Amino acid sequence: MPRKITPPFHADHVGSFLRPEKLKQAREDAGFALGANRHERQPDAKIGLEDLKTIEDSCIRELVKFQESVGLQSITDGEYRRGSWAYDLLGSIDGIELKRPQAGKDATFTSGAQPPVAHAVGKVSRPAGGLVMDDFRFLKTCTDRTVKVTMPSPTMMILRGGRDAIDATVYPDLEEYFDDITGVYRQEIAALAAEGSTYVQIDNTDAAYICDPKFQEKSRAQGMEPEEQMRLQGRLISAATRDRPDNLAVSMHVCRGNSAGAWVASGGYEAIGEILFSEFDVDAFFLEFDSERAGDFSPLRHATGDQLIVLGLVTTKTPENYSKDDLLARIDEASKFVSVDSLALSPQCGFASVARGNPISIDDQRRKLDLIQEVAHEVWGET
Repeated sequence: MPRKITPPFHADHVGSFLRPEKLKQAREDAGFALGANRHERQPDAKIGLEDLKTIEDSCIRELVKFQESVGLQSITDGEYRRGSWAYDLLGSIDGIELKRPQAGKDATFTSGAQPPVAHAVGKVSRPAGGLVMDDFRFLKTCTDRTVKVTMPSPTMMILRGGRDAIDATVYPDLEEYFDDITGVYRQEIAALAAEGSTYVQIDNTDAAYICDPKFQEKSRAQGMEPEEQMRLQGRLISAATRDRPDNLAVSMHVCRGNSAGAWVASGGYEAIGEILFSEFDVDAFFLEFDSERAGDFSPLRHATGDQLIVLGLVTTKTPENYSKDDLLARIDEASKFVSVDSLALSPQCGFASVARGNPISIDDQRRKLDLIQEVAHEVWGET
């Protein structure tokens, strides 16, 4: 039986979009340096946070019209209120403090500034306003289409900093910490569902990073074999998504880094495929497949058949695209391992994982989405 079209859709996207220049300028005027998250505001702001919010609201409404005009059925706010896809939200969790490591301290991140590390300095709990609740409520007023919510993976609160980033006097037992961080997500998802949400995406770069030998070595240095780390990731994400209602789809996006078009890891999915598809309780996987760094499609043989596999074949890192015929051929190749009815198409990642955006233009962004729509319509007949 053909799969009923519910989120994710056959033509979908990862979530973030290029920021218009007026929004970038407004963030700078509000005291946020390029690359800064909401917890790194400078004291010399020219405008207040309410002024910034007004501009964000306007830009998000314009973005919604853009997404609808392209034909997308899933609508996001483009992560326009964030400086980073991850750290604005992680830093808002009660008990978590973001700390930037010294330059060069983490050799696995070799390009640009070192990203922050989440440190547990107190008991972890969901903030009073939630993580994305206000963002969802606003976006729901802007469209009649399916609103997609994106959140960083709970694995980021253990795998970057390891045990050293968790105060042992607060959490002498790591299992209690795991219960608390996954509880934050269960509560957020339940609250979103109560407000009408049907589509949540968890962004998990940690799964793809562990495909890379340098991150495998980092895992061993923290006392975990790579397979053990993957099983921990599956346990944390499955605990975070547990008890979700049947009408709410949870997808997991996996990529090898995308900040300003850069990447930090290489390696195909063979090292993680069996665990990925069997031990992560999600309804769909958005998998990066736009370059040789992601390997071939053969690890898809481990897919269970009851999860949608969204092929990230269209790069967001550069203006170039595969041709339509190339994309059709690659989907056909993937269908040798997964039924075509269980496949979908998307960009390999967001267009702006950080506020500065990837090195492509607004026109490039539209061309890529138009291409995805065209190919999806030819393969599946609807998008």
